[in-house]
Amino acid sequence: MPLIFERNDITKVQCDAVVNAANNTLMGGGGVDGAIHRAAGSGLLKECMTLGGCETGDAKITGGYDMPCKYIIHTVGPVWRGGNSNEESLLRSCYRKSLELARENGCESIAFPLISAGVYGYPKEQAVSVAVDTISEFLNDNDMTVKLIVFGKSAFDVTSERFGSVAQYIDDNYSEAAKAREKGRSFLFNQSFAKRFSEDAAIGSAPALSEAAASMPSPGAELDERLKYLDESFTQMLLRLIDESGMTDVECYKKANIDRKLFSKIRSDMSYHPKKQTALAFAIALELDMERTRELVSKAGYSLTHANKFDIIIEYFIQNGNYNVFEINEALFAFDQVLIGQ
Repeated sequence: MPLIFERNDITKVQCDAVVNAANNTLMGGGGVDGAIHRAAGSGLLKECMTLGGCETGDAKITGGYDMPCKYIIHTVGPVWRGGNSNEESLLRSCYRKSLELARENGCESIAFPLISAGVYGYPKEQAVSVAVDTISEFLNDNDMTVKLIVFGKSAFDVTSERFGSVAQYIDDNYSEAAKAREKGRSFLFNQSFAKRFSEDAAIGSAPALSEAAASMPSPGAELDERLKYLDESFTQMLLRLIDESGMTDVECYKKANIDRKLFSKIRSDMSYHPKKQTALAFAIALELDMERTRELVSKAGYSLTHANKFDIIIEYFIQNGNYNVFEINEALFAFDQVLIGQ
C-alpha cells in the first residue's frame, strides 16, 4: 500500500485512523491536538481522561467520535532540544507505535500530521525525513495506506539544501517556452509546437510524434533484441522487465509505491493504459535509465519533455541514480507536482 503526501486539514481526512500529535496529559492543547479535540467533541476528552496520560514516544488509541474516522491514535512527540536528547529515536517511536496500533486494530488506512514539527520545534525538513523513513520501513512488511498530512506549504523549503539542487536542475533544464508561459507572456506557436510543449498534454495525452520517435531504440547495440518487443503493450513490457530484474511482483509494486489491487488490475489486462505517474513509478522501481524510462512511458502513451517540471524532477533523480520513490515524491510535493505511484 502507498505512502501519500497530502495538503489538507487533518480533521477532515477520511480514513480508518487519524493520529493526534498530543501532549503527555492527552487532555487537548493547541495546534493539531486542539483542532482534533474540537472536531471530535466532548466524548473524546471523556475517554482520554481514563487513559492516564501518555509517555513521550508512546501511543494510545481511542474512538473517533465526531471525526470522520474509526479511531484517533494519540502520540506524544519529543520537544526539540538541539538534536542531542534522543529526539530522533523518540520521534521514530511515535510513528512506529502508532502504525502498530493501527495494524492491531485492523486499520487499512491512517493519516499522520507532522509530529513535533509545530510548537515542539522539531526542524520541519528533519521531521519529514524521519516520518518518511519510518513509514516506508513499516510498509515494506505491511499493507496499509498511509497519508502524511501537511497543512500549507511551510514544511518544504525548495531553496533548502535538501531541494536546492533539484531547483537548480529545473532552472537549468526548463524550456524557455515553458518559463515564458509561466510568466504570462504571449507567444505564437504553430499547432505541433504548442502540443509538443504543452504541460497539460505532457501529463495527460499521447506524446507528439517527435517524442515517440525519440523513445524508440536507436541503431546500434541490442537493436535486434529490442526490435522484437516493438509491438509490446505497456503491461507486456512491464512484466518482462520485472522478470528480467529478478524482482518479485510484490517487491516491484511496493518499491513503486503502488497498491496491490492496482497492480493486479494491470497484470490481468494486457491492454491496460496507466496514468503517467503510475508508469513512471514502475520505471523508478525497476531502476531504468532515461532511455528505457522513455520507452516504458511511451508504451503507456506519454512522453517526457523539458516543458514540464514534473518530468524534469523525475529526470534529475534518474540521472543522479536515486530511485527512492519516497524521496522523489517529497521533491514533487515540494514543487507542487503530482506524485508518482498510487
